[in-house]
Amino acid sequence: SIIVLLTHGLVENLDKLSLLHPPFLLGLITGGAMIYWFTGASIQAVTTGAYRAVEFIKANIRLEGVTKASVSDSKKVVEICTQYAQKGMFNIFLTVFFATLAFAFLEPYFFIGYLISIALFGLFQAVFMANAGAAWDNAKKIVEVELKEKGTALHAATVVGDTVGDPFKDTSSVAMNPIIKFTTLFGLLAVELAVTLTAESGPALTRLLAAVFFGISVVFVWRSFYSMRIRGGAPAAAPAGAGGRVSAAVRGK
Repeated sequence: SIIVLLTHGLVENLDKLSLLHPPFLLGLITGGAMIYWFTGASIQAVTTGAYRAVEFIKANIRLEGVTKASVSDSKKVVEICTQYAQKGMFNIFLTVFFATLAFAFLEPYFFIGYLISIALFGLFQAVFMANAGAAWDNAKKIVEVELKEKGTALHAATVVGDTVGDPFKDTSSVAMNPIIKFTTLFGLLAVELAVTLTAESGPALTRLLAAVFFGISVVFVWRSFYSMRIRGGAPAAAPAGAGGRVSAAVRGK
């Protein structure tokens, strides 16, 4: 619809929907970059949350023997995972939100290229990650069930693959759909507003708003990686009453 609007029914400015038009080409490149940023940021959030959960389990839950973890310990593990999932989602959503506004206000044909690229790269990246993650997951099952190689070096390698494959197929790939939908639907409204604002107030205001929105999105891009990094430090603290279940490995330090 935005293409029809900008080209006045596909009769004008068709040359701007070409790879020879620099803003359109740059939009195609930027859309692909956004998809790869999203996959990296979402996997980073999963990685950090899983690492902190494992830290807590090792420090506070006895893994040897038949004793099961208490309800409070289990809730704490879920709380840790939820905390990092929400933190990662917050950074990702605000990045996508402000980046969409910035690119819509920057240049309409740039944004058309951006939307096309988001959909194209997003589709194939989602298919790739779903298939790759499922292949890694199934490889571990084959080694365990069919080859009976559990506990071997081959099994250890497939466990590593499964650890990477789970966020591939269960997080990044399936989350690509709402990212594409939100960017497309919200972006169409934003670019229409930008075109109207440019016609009424001139391009200076829209370019200024684009710069402000882009600056805000860059902040959250930085947060999506550097504030989610795994840093060294003391293991997660145990909840009240869990002190007696410190693992033997921790007690030996």
